[in-house]
Amino acid sequence: MADTSLIYHQFEDMLWVRCNGRGCFINSPSLKGICDDYLQAGGSRIVVDLEMCPGVDSTFMGTLAGVAKKCMSAGGKVEVASPSVRARASMESLGLDMLVEIDPPEAEWRGEESERRAALQAEPQVPETPDETIDETGRTRHVLEAHNTLRSMNKKNDATFGYVCETLEEDLVRREKEHGKA
Repeated sequence: MADTSLIYHQFEDMLWVRCNGRGCFINSPSLKGICDDYLQAGGSRIVVDLEMCPGVDSTFMGTLAGVAKKCMSAGGKVEVASPSVRARASMESLGLDMLVEIDPPEAEWRGEESERRAALQAEPQVPETPDETIDETGRTRHVLEAHNTLRSMNKKNDATFGYVCETLEEDLVRREKEHGKA
């Protein structure tokens, strides 16, 4: 089954990922997978289109930050197109504007948004539903990774997400003990 909350299209010059609905812990593994595949294939420019996204949670933002770090290390960049006021404020409050360009006025795709979105709708690529590709332990690991990425960005985030990460780590240890992996 497909996860239609995210659709994407690889153009000649970039990967365009559109979030239709809230960017959250449920669809963030798909975002990571789409972008990781693109970067591993040699791509280096990603646009995350939030025009139809009313808001983003911390896991989605941590995933986006992790993608941006990988992209930057490959000599590329991540840009965010058309975020809501709320989504933009959330990203800026956690410092994502230091890693991603949020609605950059000089972006090469400026003036082409309608054409890019039309191409996306004409031939939408959709990832597999995250629930089918990631189990509960995998999802917990993903959420932990996203929050550790946010923590590493600045002291404020470290203080904000420290307890969340400790709780998730304890949950992982408990799960591994229950499944005989510890």
